[in-house]
Amino acid sequence: MALARVLTCALIGLDGALVECEVDIAQGLFKMEIVGLPDAAVQEAKERVRSAIRNSGAVFPNYRITVNLAPAEVRKEGASYDLPIAVGILAASGQIPVEPGPAVFLGELSLDGSLRHTAGMLPMVAIARSRGLRVVYVPAVDAAEAALVESIEVIPVATLTDLINHLRGAVPIDAYHPRADRFDALHAEIAGPDMREVKGQEHVKRALEIAASGGHNVLMSGPPGTGKTLLARCLVGILPPLSAQEALEVTTIYSVAGLLPAETPLLQQRPFRSPHHTVSHAGLVGGGRWPRPGELSLAHRGVLFLDELPEFGAAGLDVLRQPLEDGIVTISRAQGAVTYPARVLLVGAMNPCPCGYAGDSTHECTCTTTMIHRYQARLSGPLLDRIDLHVEVPRVDLDKLADGRPAEASVSVRERVAAARARSSTRLHETKLTCNAEMNAAEIRRFCHLEPSAQQLLRTAATRLALSARAYHRIVKLARTIADLADRECIEAAHIAEALTYRPRLQHVA
Repeated sequence: MALARVLTCALIGLDGALVECEVDIAQGLFKMEIVGLPDAAVQEAKERVRSAIRNSGAVFPNYRITVNLAPAEVRKEGASYDLPIAVGILAASGQIPVEPGPAVFLGELSLDGSLRHTAGMLPMVAIARSRGLRVVYVPAVDAAEAALVESIEVIPVATLTDLINHLRGAVPIDAYHPRADRFDALHAEIAGPDMREVKGQEHVKRALEIAASGGHNVLMSGPPGTGKTLLARCLVGILPPLSAQEALEVTTIYSVAGLLPAETPLLQQRPFRSPHHTVSHAGLVGGGRWPRPGELSLAHRGVLFLDELPEFGAAGLDVLRQPLEDGIVTISRAQGAVTYPARVLLVGAMNPCPCGYAGDSTHECTCTTTMIHRYQARLSGPLLDRIDLHVEVPRVDLDKLADGRPAEASVSVRERVAAARARSSTRLHETKLTCNAEMNAAEIRRFCHLEPSAQQLLRTAATRLALSARAYHRIVKLARTIADLADRECIEAAHIAEALTYRPRLQHVA
């Protein structure tokens, strides 16, 4: 009997720590203890590991076994510790080499010894590489995901029996070699509704084109059945494809959340998340006793669509304010704080009043003025200040609905959006910004040059509309995007004028 040490990883948000799995086997009555702040899933590894070793043709030692997961102050959760515990027991009992080598072992075991899909594989492999390790053993079904991390050798393990034979040198397992074109699919056709399916609503389509070009948040207001949801779903189709770095960011979040299918190692399309208005606070922004990403982070680099926006409740919506500004969400608990990325394009949709027909020409509104004001007041001023484009979506004329001519396709709009994004990327290449909406006040002064007529118009508008500093800067950023779509180096008065048309309208009165 001896002591063995095996390396593995623990996740803390999207980051983590290297964990040393120490296994000591000593004389005494059989008892297996796991220490080092394990959760229930790690404690249950005792039975999984015991059955897996026996069903893999190896001998489970009938002695006193102590497993220590160090450092002890880091919370250990999930089933990814099954494989390192099993390897440690086999090494300590002399059935495989005592030191498996400077490698990391990750994976959940089935009772028959096969390895299952394990959540969080991508960030854990990235942790190993950042600590200078170059070999990682993972379940075979997760090899493609693990291989997204460059400069590391991935050993795909199908069963514990295969791993034992590999470590003994009997039947080596070949390293997994990723496809060289694994990022090429990012430029494939993007799925989703096409803009050509939307009849009319040209001004709303224009607003969505501006939003996609600059990463600006949008609020659509209109009666039921006018196409707000369809337009929001079309927005993903006109956004430019994910870059390789963005795809890795999104895939990492879904891997940690356990939402990445085993057969989809790399997410290739921008996410579209549409939570119901009954979603909990933790479900929207993330949280829980042991924090997990919420809908806000799951929509990172994509679209977060909040239908029936006022129904979400003021408290839940106000929590979005800081993440929308900073592009991150920080969740603090007694055990520590974790940070998740949350760079989203927010699209909200709402009715103008509780019944939905205020200002509608075909239906009579049954709401009183007080009811309308109370309903619209559910959206706080600071939240509305963080939404760049406020668009009314009226009912479409019957003649336009019956028109058989196709509208402009998403592919044409996406080409203009890509060209505008390319102009902004060239301008922002010295910074870490990806779009105009991410600029702060200093960057606005540096990159947003206004012609004299535009400066005068903006000064007049700021005085008459009593714009806050945030609203002032957002109008300039919006005008910068409009200028990019027009292929103009300087912001002109026409660009400021169009940006001003997307400011919040007055409330409807019954």
